[in-house]
Amino acid sequence: MNEDLTPVKPPRSEVLIVTGMSGAGRTTAAHALEDHGWYVVENIPPQLFGTLADLVARSPEAIPKLALVIDVRSRKLFEHIQEALTQFRTNGVEYRVLFLDAADELLVRRFESGRRPHPLQGSGRIPDGIAAERILLKELKDRADLVLDTTEMNVHALATTVTELFTEDGPIVLRLNVMSFGFKYGLPQDANFVADVRFIPNPHWVPELRPHTGLDEEVAAYVFGQDGTEEFVSSFHDMLQPVLEGYRRENKHYATIAVGCTGGKHRSVAVSAELARRLGQLPRVTVNLQHRDMGRE
Repeated sequence: MNEDLTPVKPPRSEVLIVTGMSGAGRTTAAHALEDHGWYVVENIPPQLFGTLADLVARSPEAIPKLALVIDVRSRKLFEHIQEALTQFRTNGVEYRVLFLDAADELLVRRFESGRRPHPLQGSGRIPDGIAAERILLKELKDRADLVLDTTEMNVHALATTVTELFTEDGPIVLRLNVMSFGFKYGLPQDANFVADVRFIPNPHWVPELRPHTGLDEEVAAYVFGQDGTEEFVSSFHDMLQPVLEGYRRENKHYATIAVGCTGGKHRSVAVSAELARRLGQLPRVTVNLQHRDMGRE
């Protein structure tokens, strides 16, 4: 793997499109960016992207870091978003898309607690508006450079994440989120890679290990003492090397690697912790370790 992983600073103005589901944290992300020197424009119609693209192309030193926060409150304007984004590259301005997402149940609670309607629900219910928004945003989400699931984040955690991703020295080249989870609670929706470690004998069936978690030494020793565990972790780690190098070439900066077992308490926790430790030894790679379902049982 090429070890020259210094942060990539765009040669011209840096343009970031911030979008995503209503209620997923766009405003929080915008404030965090503004606090770190970004020029933030909120709720701009996509039809004005051409004007901004021309301005940025002509005077990159005037707006070195531009963040455009867009939503779907005007459905007809938003339908032309992809055509509008093309204007940036037509003018020689590169951009990236940050897409904020969250579980439907959380979005419903946020709208209900704020006692406000969803911008697309019309005369229907909040879930109807969320479903319509997901359809409208599907193509943009599929093409996003970074998808952040904010379901488990409060405003402070989201602001911290955005700050880590977009510092004044340019974006971190590779920021990896290694997450343990339990399959019985569902797949993490923002996972780029999923590893299934249910082939390892379950410590749950060992009475003295059952109350403990994969963070405890005795459980980790049991997990890595089983046939195939070390070989699997080593092979998975090696498999990721060309992927991470490819991310760098494609100017992508974030990935979530999810490791799952049945309940997200023993095997996935031990394996994800070790995988995070090994990935964290790579140069210019920042690793965040998260145990999504540990403690739910």
